[in-house]
Amino acid sequence: DAHGDFNTHESTPSGNIHGMPLAAICGHGAETLVTLGGAMGGGAKIDPHNIAIVGVRDLDPKEKPLLRSSGVAVYSMEAIDRLGIGEVMHRAIEVACRGTDGIYLSLDLDGIDPMFAPGVGTPVTGGLSYREAHLAVELIAEANRLIGMDLVEVNPILDHANSTAKLAVELALSAYGKRIWS
Repeated sequence: DAHGDFNTHESTPSGNIHGMPLAAICGHGAETLVTLGGAMGGGAKIDPHNIAIVGVRDLDPKEKPLLRSSGVAVYSMEAIDRLGIGEVMHRAIEVACRGTDGIYLSLDLDGIDPMFAPGVGTPVTGGLSYREAHLAVELIAEANRLIGMDLVEVNPILDHANSTAKLAVELALSAYGKRIWS
């Protein structure tokens, strides 16, 4: 994801609710969001220490301290540039699997550079390349711990010749084990 999605009604500069879901499932924010669908342990539905955000390059100022204090592992594009997508994914998979039943992947297509995924509502340049995105989900498949996934930010109205939608399908197939050569 290019964004943290870790804002609350108090921290958001835009007021957009689509920038709040990750904070809400970690128990932060408006009670109506935090308790949506039932709550455990003060509203948190997931331990933030098991969350890894990969490809971040657009965080709001008040979102950063909340991510830090919550213990979410944030891997910016700078980390990917320095360490490589393989090492970053190794670390992210380790975070997600620590004491859990497996990995739930929420794949936001705006994490990929708009050159490869133009059909998103909140594009930010400098994202994952086509191959980095594929390697990331291929490494998740190799970990054999994927228990579910969603694909978000695919907007056909903004897409060019369905390229983002096609990429989303390719990435889903790769996440579940499709390979060209094994």
